[in-house]
Parts: sequence; structure tokens; C-alpha cells
Amino acid sequence: MRSSLLFPRIKHTRTIRAAHTPAVSIRERMTGVCVPPSDSLVEYAAYIGGKKIDALGIPDALELVRAHNAAHDQGSEAASDGGSGGGAGKGNAFVWVGLHEPDAPEVEWLAEVFALHPLAVEDAVKAHQRPKVERYGDSVFVVLKTVAYIDHEVLTATSEIIGTGELMIFVGPDFVVTVRHGSHCPLSEVRARLEDKPKLLNRGPTGVLHAIADHVVDKYLNVADRMQAELEDVEAMVFADVSARDIGRIYNLKREMIEMKRSVMPLQSPMSTLAQRRMIPSEMREYFRDVVDHLARVCEQVESSNELCNSILQAALARSNALANEDMRKISSWVAIMAVPTMIAGIYGMNFEHMPELDSVFGYPVVIGVMVIACTLLYRGFRRNGWM
Repeated sequence: MRSSLLFPRIKHTRTIRAAHTPAVSIRERMTGVCVPPSDSLVEYAAYIGGKKIDALGIPDALELVRAHNAAHDQGSEAASDGGSGGGAGKGNAFVWVGLHEPDAPEVEWLAEVFALHPLAVEDAVKAHQRPKVERYGDSVFVVLKTVAYIDHEVLTATSEIIGTGELMIFVGPDFVVTVRHGSHCPLSEVRARLEDKPKLLNRGPTGVLHAIADHVVDKYLNVADRMQAELEDVEAMVFADVSARDIGRIYNLKREMIEMKRSVMPLQSPMSTLAQRRMIPSEMREYFRDVVDHLARVCEQVESSNELCNSILQAALARSNALANEDMRKISSWVAIMAVPTMIAGIYGMNFEHMPELDSVFGYPVVIGVMVIACTLLYRGFRRNGWM
């Protein structure tokens, strides 16, 4: 549940909302910074030794984490001087703050607490950024595009098939701040999975970054597979023996494929460089390379689906032109058939005095017979040539 940036001690931050005036944290009493209430804060917590630790406020959680990491570093140095091995990995304590579509004052306050770079903060507030990975000092700023497949009972030419959003991630030595824009790809599932596996949490902030990136890329795979199935259905419809060709639906799929391509393709290069950065621990690089491999598969699938969509659109247009020609030939055939009786009736409608068969008893049946025979011959000729 969303609450304010100041919290009383809470046992379950996802399900319990502060109902009274929040307490003032230690950092606020020292600095005098006033934190405005926020409905964008999804959840925050400190994680020490792979376990979730409740705190009075975000600054307090950060102080607790840094005190633990400092004590662990001192203990490791002492153990190293004494010749014994330290508890490697247990110093990966960090704070994870999750926001959803925050306002500028909320992100600016977090920027003061975590010392975030102003340019990255501006990007997180404004959103609409390209996927990228940028380093600012000892922290890294990652922008990911999120996608989701929107189910519809009936797809039309104006249906939105792929929904997009953005996910900004600030990763430091002892903190992770996630800013999500859009209703797609919530991170509650990622947080719950990590909390259930302390070994994953013990990887520290880079472990959280990997889990988020892996979750987002898995969503890409799911959407790409569903779009591929949708394209196969449309392809079967185009080449079916029916007269209907829904060009609008195919064009809509093409537009959605372009939207997905814009979300996925630019991320390939930044993710490849991220796996090689020195700030990523050596034991985590193979995990990031696995994400890059999955992303490469998504990019190949999106590219092939986009080309297939182009081919389907061209085939649909060609089939539509062929159908139009068939209809035109049928219309022309019927016009030619009807022209024969029209011509004969028009001639006899001129009312000349001297015309053949005017005074004959069998004149009328003969003229009708001529009309029927001529129309039948024309009809058989057009059918034989495939015009009807």
C-alpha cells in the first residue's frame, strides 16, 4: 500500500497503511528537512544479512544499513589482519525504496537523502526517456522500458495491444531506488521473490538490479511470444478463402510492433556494457550476461516479427487489389450480359413502322428467345474464362 515518506514502525509495509501522524526521523531532526506526504511511495525497507528490517523512516534505514556495512568492513579488516577469513557477502546491507509516478518534491527529497545526481533525478521525474545506463560517481542510473500485452475480447483497428511504461533504477553501494511510470510491470513480485530467498538478497543492490532487469526482459519475451501468435492468426486470415481482409487490424499490429521495437532495441547496447562495468561484482557479471542473452533473443524475435508484419501487410494489400479486380470483372460480366436484352429492347422501342417481325405472330417469342440465347452464351463464356 502507498503511504507517506515518513512512517511509524510497520510490520507489513505492503499491506498496512499509516493511520496517524508519522514520526519525525533522526535525519529530519538533525537537518530540519520537512518531508511532504506522498501517495507515490509503494514500499521501502532495509535488508541486512538477507533479512528485511523495519525502520522508522528512510533516513533511519539508510543510517542503520551504513552502520552495519561499516562494522562489517571493520570486522573484515580485523579478521584479515588476524589471518582468518571474514564473512564475505554479509556486508551487502542496503535500502530499497519503491516509488510509483512520484512528484518532483518527493524525488528531490530522496535525492538529498541518497545523494542522487540532479540530471538523473530530472530524468526520473519527467520520464519519457530512452533505455540507457549511466554512471554518476559510485552509483548507476538505469532506465528500462516496460511492456505488457493488453487482452481484448475483440480486437479492432484501434485497440491498444501493447501497453508501455518506464522504470528508473538508482543503484548505489547501499541503496536501490526504483521509480516506476505506468501501471505495467509492478515490482511487488520481484521484491517478494527476493525476500523469500535471503541468498538472493545477500547479493546486495546489484542483485536487486539483476532481478529487476531479468523480470523486465522476461516480460518482453512473454509479449513477443503473444505478438508472434497474433501475427500468425492474422497471416492465416489473409490467405484464407474469404472475401474479408481487415487491413486496419494488420496496420494496428504493425504500429504496436514498432512501439515494442522502440522499447526493446535501444536497451541491448546499454545492457551489454552494464555487464562489463567494474562496479558490477565479478560473481554477478555472468548473471547480467544471461539477461543480455535473453534480451538478444527478444530483439531478434521482435525484428523478425516486424518484418513478418510488413510482409503480411503487403500480402493483404495485394489480396485486396486482387479481390477488387475480381469484383470488377464480375460486375463487367453482368453489365455485358444485360447489355444484349437492353440493346434489343431499345431497338424495338424506337417505334419505326417498317421493322422485321412486327406483324408476325411469333415475333415476340423469337425476340425473347434471341435475348435468352445471347445472354446464356455470354454467361458461359465468362464462366469459362474465370470472370464469374
